[in-house]
Amino acid sequence: MIKKERHVLIVLPHPDDEAFGIAGTISTYREMGVPVTYACLTLGEMGRNLGNPPFANRETLPQIRKAELQKACDAMGLDDLRFMGLRDKTIEFEDDEKMVKLVTDLIDETNPSLVISFYPGLSVHPDHDASARAVVRAVRRMPEEDRPALYTIAFANNTVEVLGQPDIIHDIQHAQAKKIATLTAHASQTVWMMQGMEQKLADKDPEALKWFQYERFYSYNWDQDFEDSF
Repeated sequence: MIKKERHVLIVLPHPDDEAFGIAGTISTYREMGVPVTYACLTLGEMGRNLGNPPFANRETLPQIRKAELQKACDAMGLDDLRFMGLRDKTIEFEDDEKMVKLVTDLIDETNPSLVISFYPGLSVHPDHDASARAVVRAVRRMPEEDRPALYTIAFANNTVEVLGQPDIIHDIQHAQAKKIATLTAHASQTVWMMQGMEQKLADKDPEALKWFQYERFYSYNWDQDFEDSF
C-alpha cells in the first residue's frame, strides 16, 4: 500500500530517470491527489542516443528531451515540473554548498513530507550520486523532528550487499499503463528498449512483469549513514 503524503519532492538529474524507477509511484500519488514537485536538474543533453540514422545533434537534443519529459509528466499527471538548469554530466563538479542550497530551497518552498532521489554511491552514474549527496546533506541539516522521509533508489551491483533488500515496495500494477506511457514518452532514449520490453510483457516474462508491477526504494537510514563513503 502506498501511503498518502502531504507533498512529495523528487530530485533527479536527467529526463527519464523518473520513468525507470518511480513512474508508477508518481502516478499513484497524483491519483491520490498528493502534490508532487519534480526538480529535474539537467536536460540530459549528453544522452547517448541520437538515433540511427541520427534524428538529433548535441544542439537539438536538449529541447527534444525537455519536450519528452513534459510529455512523460503529462502521462503521470504531474503538473509541477521544475527545470533546474544544470548541465548533464557536470553535476559532480558543482560546488557542494551550491547543490545543498538548491535542494534546501526546494524543501523550504514545498514543505514535503517525502523526498525521493538516488542513494549516494549506489546509483551507478556520477550525476546520480552527486544529486543524491546534495539531497542527503540538505535533509541531514534539518532538525531531526522536521525532516521529511527520504526514499532512495539504488541499483549498483553491490547494493544488496551494502543495504540489504529494499524496505519500501510499492505495488503499481494499477498504474502499469501510465508507467509504460511515461517510458514511451522518452522515445529518444527508450524506443529500442520499449520494443523488446513490450514483447516481454506480451509473453508474460516474469522479470518484465515484476519491473512493471512493483517499484522498490530504500528509506534512508540515518543510523547507518554513509557520509564518509561519499
